[in-house]
Amino acid sequence: MKVALLHPCFWPEVRRGAERVCHELALGFVARGHHVRLITSSPGPRTVAVEEGVEIVRSRRPSFEDELRARGYDEYLSHLPATVVELARWRPDAVVSASAQEAAVVALWTRRRGIPHVHYQMGVPDRAYLVGRRLRMEALLTALARSDATVALGRAAAEGFERTTGRSVRVISPSIDLDVFRPDPSARAAEPTVFCAASIETPMKRVGLLVEAWPLVRRERPDARLVLLRPRDDALAAELEAHEGVELMPNEGDRLPGAYARAWCSALPSQGESFGLVLAESLACGTPAVGTRHSAITEVLDRPEVGRLFEPDDHPDGLARALLDGLSLSEQPGTAAACRERAQDFSRDRCVERFEALFAELRP
Repeated sequence: MKVALLHPCFWPEVRRGAERVCHELALGFVARGHHVRLITSSPGPRTVAVEEGVEIVRSRRPSFEDELRARGYDEYLSHLPATVVELARWRPDAVVSASAQEAAVVALWTRRRGIPHVHYQMGVPDRAYLVGRRLRMEALLTALARSDATVALGRAAAEGFERTTGRSVRVISPSIDLDVFRPDPSARAAEPTVFCAASIETPMKRVGLLVEAWPLVRRERPDARLVLLRPRDDALAAELEAHEGVELMPNEGDRLPGAYARAWCSALPSQGESFGLVLAESLACGTPAVGTRHSAITEVLDRPEVGRLFEPDDHPDGLARALLDGLSLSEQPGTAAACRERAQDFSRDRCVERFEALFAELRP
């Protein structure tokens, strides 16, 4: 099957959630024998490359992004005509689009040709966000109406769709590479170690709350270490390194499996997650996780054997207690096996099988 994946601006080395979800989905389709073309855009001339078995077409994106932003629109809209041209050239058997704007435009083309088109919504629809830019809400409603199916990453995101738009959508959880993210008992750190793979520069991730809670953890575990991703801002990095027991590591994707394996537990104190991919990666490495009792985090950490939850307030005490419990959980026999077993639910095969079944259902 020829499967086209659409993403407005895709660079696999970028660690943002949408790029990672699309990357894993593309690799999953390739692993199951499909011909995958990821159609995206860039400011430069059109390029075609094969990366990890995925054909990536980066069409030229006309350079008036600043003007769009100044007029209150989202960026990454000027490439949409080129995306339709790329689809017409290739004529795929199925299309998955990762943004509402692309879905709204592309669905007209796919519908006329009888090609199954799935809008894979990457976030939790929030009214304040949707009305924050011109045409955001209109694009989402149009995508819902025109696409053959809209799929959310989790139940919390699907419920957000129903609250915001009144429309019901399907759920297909994203996947992780269980061969890359795997347990390595020999790598486990000697000192109690907590790793957070979220960016401190993204406010919703609330990494600052984690830093605030850390002295409370060290009162009971004085040798505990908190490992964070190094921010781009050097001043912020210096401020973080001034905290006792806080260490920074380069924000590079290939270092993440080792960081999870070294940690005793991982942490994601954010709110409003549509899934929480870093939690699933941690579990795949046999490392329990700590997360907020909010949105999709409770869907991933759905049993006490794999992690601990804390209330979604801004008080560090509850987070500190959950971290201490998470460190203790990591010392219990059977925890690593339970985490790995839970991560099997997010394998590439399971994710792609669900998309294949959906394509078969939608095919005329």
